[in-house]
Amino acid sequence: MRKPKIVFIGAGSMSFGSSMFRDVFTCPDLAGATFSLVDIDEENLERMYNLALKLNEVTRLGLKIDATRNRRDVMAGADFVITSIAIERCDLWKQDFNVPKKYGIRHCLGENGGPGALFFTLRTIPQIMDIVRDIEELCPNAYYLNFSNPETRIVLAVSKYSKVKTMGLCHGIFMGRGAVAEILGREYDSIEVFGAGMNHFQWLLSIRDKETGEDLYPEFREKEKSFRPDFMPYSRKMYRAFGLWPTCSDDHLGEYQAYGWEAGEHGYDFEWDARDRIRLKEEIAGLISGELDAKAWLTPSGEQAVNVMTSIFFNKRRFIESGIVYNDGVITNLPNDIAVEVPVITDANGIHKVHIGDMPLAIKNLMNMQVGPQQLSVEAAMRGSKEIALQALLCDPVINSYEAAVKLLDELWEINKPYIRPVL
Repeated sequence: MRKPKIVFIGAGSMSFGSSMFRDVFTCPDLAGATFSLVDIDEENLERMYNLALKLNEVTRLGLKIDATRNRRDVMAGADFVITSIAIERCDLWKQDFNVPKKYGIRHCLGENGGPGALFFTLRTIPQIMDIVRDIEELCPNAYYLNFSNPETRIVLAVSKYSKVKTMGLCHGIFMGRGAVAEILGREYDSIEVFGAGMNHFQWLLSIRDKETGEDLYPEFREKEKSFRPDFMPYSRKMYRAFGLWPTCSDDHLGEYQAYGWEAGEHGYDFEWDARDRIRLKEEIAGLISGELDAKAWLTPSGEQAVNVMTSIFFNKRRFIESGIVYNDGVITNLPNDIAVEVPVITDANGIHKVHIGDMPLAIKNLMNMQVGPQQLSVEAAMRGSKEIALQALLCDPVINSYEAAVKLLDELWEINKPYIRPVL
């Protein structure tokens, strides 16, 4: 029986790379598969390649593993291409967050919404579209699964400007489920949730007992009222205003709103990130050397890429709680020409979006405020257009001043200029 060929671009990412490895090397269906690791950082690639070899030895799955800095060397005939890439992730993200604040923009996190998301989009989409053009040439039947942010904007660009079969994946829905379980005082695995919206901006349409199907929203409403007040205060304000629980955290949710800075203006914890990278390097070194028990380390991560791939390749129909996909009528009262995050079903026939219908009126209008920034940031990135980038900023509810928009655009455009270029 033929086995899948998987190309993992950005495999040198220690955090997401570790998650992917946990899932690949705990999946018996992938025994004998080809697993090609790609990264432009030679040191990180070598580290993760050695880890993959060690895990292959320990699990005896017999994967065919290779590593390269040139993705075109391994893409021919691939069944799945996965990306987890970011350009100078922390260094540029700091600029995305700090420069707007200098000009009086109050925002939080600065990754998937607000001015930070615009510049993530401008520098990332050209790189992603280069990969997509290689897929079209070298493995046109492959499925492209993306983990890079900002996911809605990347998925929109790929869906609109290519014929590649694509979906974004995120664990935000599971974070939302975890928060709900905590408030309910129930075990995580005892409940199921059904959500729809945009990436990091989903709303739980139902909360149910996994065994009985009982509607748990009434119980949730009562318990939330008296739950400890320091738990996700911003998300709870939005829940009380709009009637559905939002995912996936206060700061991610706040990125999309003019008043989202009330969720905290601290931004991403870059110091923690630096410490965690050191921890991950030490952990991976211990796994490779045998000092740490690789078998004990190998537990599934909870991410869904491997479930999607095995479902499609081996025709094992699965319900996937969340996928970022081109809307095209799935949420009927949002524009077709955007990316949304909804449940999907996967099987040998591909990715099937679960029809949602209309979202509640108030929530629809809240999400509609992101349609302009999403569409215009994609157009600005595809065309390398500073003029359209300004329009994207001026349509964003986080922007509170025309003059500030112009000034932050000028400064961040120069910083990101090496990565901005037309790809149409």
